[in-house]
Amino acid sequence: MYIVNDIAYADDRAPAIRVWGVRPLSDYRIWLRFSDGSEKIFDFKPLLQAAAFAPLQDEAVFRSVYIDYGTATWCDGEIDIGPKYLYDNAVPVSNEKPA
Repeated sequence: MYIVNDIAYADDRAPAIRVWGVRPLSDYRIWLRFSDGSEKIFDFKPLLQAAAFAPLQDEAVFRSVYIDYGTATWCDGEIDIGPKYLYDNAVPVSNEKPA
């Protein structure tokens, strides 16, 4: 049980998922390790056309990914993507096909 804003909830609160490890891969993919210990690969290509992620089309910029407070981040914090989105949309490493 946990309480938020004086409301009691019966289930256990799941901890927020965080990125604990990140490494750029070929073909605009990133390898990720999450706070639950899982390892996944996220394909960034479908997002590169969005204005917010356009700077990542430059491979050197894309490869500069780092972790800031549990979030995959680029360009001194100007570009980031939520860890929950990555977690939900990445594939487990064991399911990844070689590039």
